[in-house]
Amino acid sequence: MIRSEILREIAPILRDQLVICNIGLPSQEMHLIDDQPTNFYMLGTMGLSSSIGLGLALAQDKTVISIDGDGSVLTNLGTLPTIANNVTDNFILLIIDNGSYGSTGDQPTYAGKKTKLENVAMACGCENVITCQDLDTAKVLQAAIDSKRMTIIVVKCDSGNIKLPVITKDPVMIKERFMNAVKA
Repeated sequence: MIRSEILREIAPILRDQLVICNIGLPSQEMHLIDDQPTNFYMLGTMGLSSSIGLGLALAQDKTVISIDGDGSVLTNLGTLPTIANNVTDNFILLIIDNGSYGSTGDQPTYAGKKTKLENVAMACGCENVITCQDLDTAKVLQAAIDSKRMTIIVVKCDSGNIKLPVITKDPVMIKERFMNAVKA
């Protein structure tokens, strides 16, 4: 499976959650698959989906799922010890590890080589780290939500992109409708 297929499969699970979606193609894919006011689409700031998601989870009680990529997490490794040292049981970090920088042309990442993000997360002190294969994502994600325990999920999948349009919604409108969804 590629990232867009995983997102399509988990979209029904995500619908009732607050979702912070990684920059570029992952946000465009989520927007195309199941645009919801509870989805915050990153249109800039590579590597900050996990940081924004953690901050949102710390600030309120609803479940927050940050969808990030291996390339983005590698650009902001400081987020993993921050997550480990600020445990909030309403936060799930879903790292889609396709071993590439998907939004910029599928150049290989170090996660596709020797670096194992699940090991990095555990070395940073994250206690509930799960690795799964793409086909198991939906059941692992649902189990993490049901556990009401902070969880980092590293999903191993194939690299690849689908052709899709850019998000034409105004970034201010995306922010405002998301903030209204958080308040609801």
